[in-house]
Amino acid sequence: MASVSDSLKDLLRIDGALCAALVDANSGMMLGSAGTGLDLELAAAGNTEVVRAKLRTMKSLGLNDAIEDILITLSKQYHIIRPVAAKPGIFMYLVLDKARSNLALARRSCADAETSLSF
Repeated sequence: MASVSDSLKDLLRIDGALCAALVDANSGMMLGSAGTGLDLELAAAGNTEVVRAKLRTMKSLGLNDAIEDILITLSKQYHIIRPVAAKPGIFMYLVLDKARSNLALARRSCADAETSLSF
């Protein structure tokens, strides 16, 4: 099992990784962060709203399912939001440089980090 800090540092080893955070979706507050290039406090709060909106929509549609991850593609970056299945209300947030990253490997690394996370 890896600590929050270790898990975030592992995510930063991904090619093109800029920054990462672990976020409490109930409050929008970060539980940990690593890397640079973004105001992660602001991003954590904003992406909390993204997660909440998706959960509300799924409920309205009567979908009995769970979010595996949410991908936001910008012109120069990928933003991956991955809820931690074992810890409801917590999500990982990873920002990647689009030109230097492999999205499939990054998603796989997020899944691996999620399963090894301990806090």
